Formats: sequence, structure tokens, C-alpha cells
Amino acid sequence: MKTSRDLATASWTLTGYAPDTWRFLAGTDLGAPSVSEVAPVPARVPASVQQLLLEAGILPDWNHDLASRAAEWVENRNWVFTATLPRAWLEGGPVRRLRCAGLDHAGWVCCNGRLVGRFENGFTEHTFDLSALPLADQNLLQLVFDLPPRWLGQFNHTSQIKDWRARFNYTWDWQPRLVQIGVWDRVTLEVSDGRELADLRCQLAPDGFTLFGSAPDRVEVRLESGDRCLLAQTVEPGVLARGATFAGLPVEPWWPNREGAQTTYRLTCRLAGPDGGTADEWVRTVGFKDVAWRACEGAPAGADPWICVVNGRAIFLQGVNWTPIRPNYADVTAADYETRIRAYAAMGCNVFRVWGGAFLETATFYDLCDRYGILVWQEFPFSSSGIDNWPPEDPALIVATGPIVRSYIARRQHHASLLCWCGGNELQGALDGNKIGSGLPTPASHPLLRLMAGEAAAMDPTRRYLHTSPTGPRAQANAKEFGLGLHWDTHGPWWPETAEYWNRDDALFRSEVGAAGASPVDILERYYGPGALLPLDEGNPLWRRFGFWIQAAAFHQAHDRGPRDLAEYVAWSQQLQTVALDRAARAIKGRFPRCGGIILWMGHDPFPCPANTAVLDYYGRPKPAADALRKVFLAAPAQV
Repeated sequence: MKTSRDLATASWTLTGYAPDTWRFLAGTDLGAPSVSEVAPVPARVPASVQQLLLEAGILPDWNHDLASRAAEWVENRNWVFTATLPRAWLEGGPVRRLRCAGLDHAGWVCCNGRLVGRFENGFTEHTFDLSALPLADQNLLQLVFDLPPRWLGQFNHTSQIKDWRARFNYTWDWQPRLVQIGVWDRVTLEVSDGRELADLRCQLAPDGFTLFGSAPDRVEVRLESGDRCLLAQTVEPGVLARGATFAGLPVEPWWPNREGAQTTYRLTCRLAGPDGGTADEWVRTVGFKDVAWRACEGAPAGADPWICVVNGRAIFLQGVNWTPIRPNYADVTAADYETRIRAYAAMGCNVFRVWGGAFLETATFYDLCDRYGILVWQEFPFSSSGIDNWPPEDPALIVATGPIVRSYIARRQHHASLLCWCGGNELQGALDGNKIGSGLPTPASHPLLRLMAGEAAAMDPTRRYLHTSPTGPRAQANAKEFGLGLHWDTHGPWWPETAEYWNRDDALFRSEVGAAGASPVDILERYYGPGALLPLDEGNPLWRRFGFWIQAAAFHQAHDRGPRDLAEYVAWSQQLQTVALDRAARAIKGRFPRCGGIILWMGHDPFPCPANTAVLDYYGRPKPAADALRKVFLAAPAQV
């Protein structure tokens, strides 16, 4: 029999050490006493080191003014999460393992003074075998975090990226540096007699599914809707290993937001014990939909298809680019997710693009997307860097990408909301073919993108794989090239464009369109000192930090002066964003089915930015632009 215990129920502490002085915890003789630099403070899992230090009064709130700089020293220490596990938790079978769904990003696991193993990837699950460890009445478990890489931020060399952790933490144009360290997903203690299910995953079809995995004996498979059973069948282990397919099931389709019901079902795989009880069980919520892609009306020959057809109905895709809710995403709650996803659903959104500079979004996120009818475009963890945007070509790194792709797919492919996989964000070179530059999306033949395509085709063949976004002959739509058939899936603009530009637009899909607008006055007054955000210019360090969105020149051009006060600037800035996004969305949606959709850059603020392209503010409240977009999104294409 197998038992799984969520170690969120354990009592945890967090301790900070000068680099490498933690090693006595693993039985290493350092030759001198090792005293922690930061004494133990109460902790929990999941949690980031930064949040726990904030709660202990050791760090300031990094959201205020320039206080994030006072948190950067945290990166230069080793941090140890410690819990004591009673013997009873570890008894019950000879197989004992620790399963960590998200560790950010590298370090070691120790138990009872012994080194158990090392982890070096923030994107995959990690499993540690504790079976050979002798048990004590109280067993000391320690998760030790190494120093993070020095720099993975927005301006970098994509071709040289080799560290498997989220890059946005190092600064992007919408957040300062806060390099999360810690446990960002569940930590589970598993104990069994060896009779258990392993590596189960579910590949969906419009009217059924295929199960893959291993088991020591026959497995009972059930599909239920409430108290109604639609399927009850026993599967032999050999069939499960090859793929057990169940088709032609009497299921109702799952529909995107505002298109129909979000019908889901409970899928259970049960392995019986020798006494007839349950030895192990695997339970997921699944839903069924049929997705096809067809060419846009009037598309140039050979262009990628960008009309999404769900359950036989062509649907205009409209939504936002999803970035992490907070830089310390380990501390985001289910309520934080629901506040934002519910707001997007009310706005009429039916798609999220989970951007490649972040991480595989959580099960909570996907569960809510299943419930609210939001299709998910999930990118693998690669992104542009400004200096060069070309994907890595190192053979060892390409091979190391395979387990990440397989982990992403195995953990999320059963979700009804999952629409497609994508190799990464804005992977591109120069228009003249040079790998240094921008403008021409990297071809699908690139060895890294080809490897990801192969993994996706093998594990999830019913879903679309995009090798990058944007795709096609051009990364951005140039007004001088309208009418030439060069604009397929494009990114930009991220600033107001003229009505003439949008009236002439010929892009087949717009997966990034944005315009900046200020945060509300109450947020700015809470997180910045009185008068700190004025003057509105590059001389102000609070604006220099987010130099992309300084609107001083535009304000001065409109008023021939600077803003008199914060309220005047905020009202003007938010109106500028509202007009720009309303104009773009109306023009793009009005071209359907010549254009398949619009995904705004970006959805919500992870940080109280003075101004940013987000349409929900730091609290998850709609800005005026979101209210205007709601009218566009709730209208039929012919009525916008």
C-alpha cells in the first residue's frame, strides 16, 4: 500500500548560511564549528526565502520605492529549509521517497546528517530515494539551496543561456530584480510496499483518452461525471505500458469561455492491494474537446493556419499574455489566481499565452482555466534576450531540454484547457539571416526547436506545437510591408498606433499587442513616497528602473508642460492606453476570419509599476483599458 503525505503539514524553519558553511549538515567535517549567519525563522512549504524573511522582519517590503535593492543580498547565501519527520511518517513500507514538484532552482537534500542528492533544475520535478536511510524517532530533513546564477535577465544572450530557472526574476521591463529562492510547489513524502502506479499520464482525444504508465498488476480505470459512471474497465500492465486507449465515450464537449459549458469528468486509475483494498490511486480531472486549425481567409499560400476551430466552431481567440502573478511566485495563493482569472473571464477572454521567460504554470492555474474556459498556450522556458535572440545550439544543452519538455507535457496534458505547446518567446535572428539581430523568427529546423517538436509529437500528438512565437516571415508587422503576405503571427506594437496602421493591418494573428498605462493613484501613493514619481522623466530613479514606459515626452507633447500632480498624469496615461488598445482590438477582431485573434501584452502587473502595459493592476483590478476591451471582447466580430 502506498501513502502520500503533503509535507506542508510539517513544521519547518529557514536558516541562512555563508556559502558552503552549511556542509556540516551533510556530515562533512569543516574543521571548525559552523554557525548560521541568519538564525532559524519559522517557515513553510511552498514558500520563497524572500517572503519568509519579509515576514520575519529581516527584509523590507521590496514593492516600495527602491527597496528591492535591499533584498539582493539574499542571493549570496545558502538557505536551508528544515523539517523533523516522525518515524511513523516513514514507516509502512520499504520504499520511501521525497518528491519535490518545484525547487528554485539548485541545491542539495540531506536527511539525518547524510547527503541524499542534488537538484539543478527549477522546471522539473525531483525525486529522492530515502529507502536506505536508517530511521530515527525524529528524522531531520533539510532542503539546501545553492547560490543562483548571477544574471539571466532581459538583456542577455539567448544562445548562451544554460541555467534552468525562470529568467524574468532578474529584471524585465515590468519588474525589478528579485531572484526567487525556495520551494515553489508541493513537497510530498511517499511510502509504499513497492506495489504502486508509476509515470501515469493521460493523452486526450475529442471523445476519449489514452493512458500510459506502469503497474505491477491490472489497473481499474473509471471515468465519472458526478455519481454517473461512463467507463469502468480493467487494463493489463502490458497494455498500459504501450498505451491503453478508450474511445467513443458518451462525453459532452468542453467549451471555451462564452462558447458553451466547461464540462469535465473525474478519471481514476486504481491498483488493488492483496486484500482487495486500494494499493495506489491516480486521480485527475479531464475534459474533451476537438481542436483544428484552418487557414485565415485570404491568407498567402503556405502560411500557417490561424483560425482556431473548437468542436467544429471557428472561434476568435482573444486574451492576454500571462506572466507570473508575483516575482516570488512560490507565495501566490489560489485566491490570487482566482481573482485574476475570474476577472479575465468576465472580460471575455478565452486564451492565455503563458510566456516563455517564466515557468510551467501551476496545477492551480490550470484547474481554474479548466473551470473558467480559458484556453492555455504554454511555452517552454526559452525567451529572447535583446543582445541575441537565437536559441542555444550546444548539443549537451539540447539533450538536457528533453526532460523538461517531457515533464511539462506529462504534468499538464490531461487538462481540458490546454490548447498548444510552444518552443519559446521571440526566438529570432536578423532579416539577412544573421543569428545576431531580430526580425526573422528562428526556423523550425533549428535543432533545439526540432527536438521539442519531436517530444511534443511523441507525447501529445493531438495538440499543436508552435516552434516559437512570433512565426512566419516577419516577427513584427511593418506598415511599409502591409499587403505583401509577410505577416503571419506577429508581435507588437507595444505603443499607440494610428487608425491608418490598424485599418491596413494584414497580420493573420497578433499574439502580442500592447500600450502602456499608469497604475491607479491608490497603488502609487501606497508604494511610493509623496511626490516621489514626479518629475516624470529619466532623471527620476524610480522611472529609470522601468525606462521602457517613461511617458514624459508624450505628456509634454500633449500639454506643453509636465503633469501638475500624480492624478493628472494617471488619468491622462490610462486614457492613452484605453484609446490605443480599444482601437487595436476593434480593428483586429473586425477582420475575423482574415485574422485569428489578439493576445494582449500583458495581462497583470506582478509589481506595482508606475506605468506598464498590463490591463489589470497589481491588485488584479481592471484598469480603464480592460473595461473598454471587455466591450470589444463580448461583442461578435461583425459588431465591433
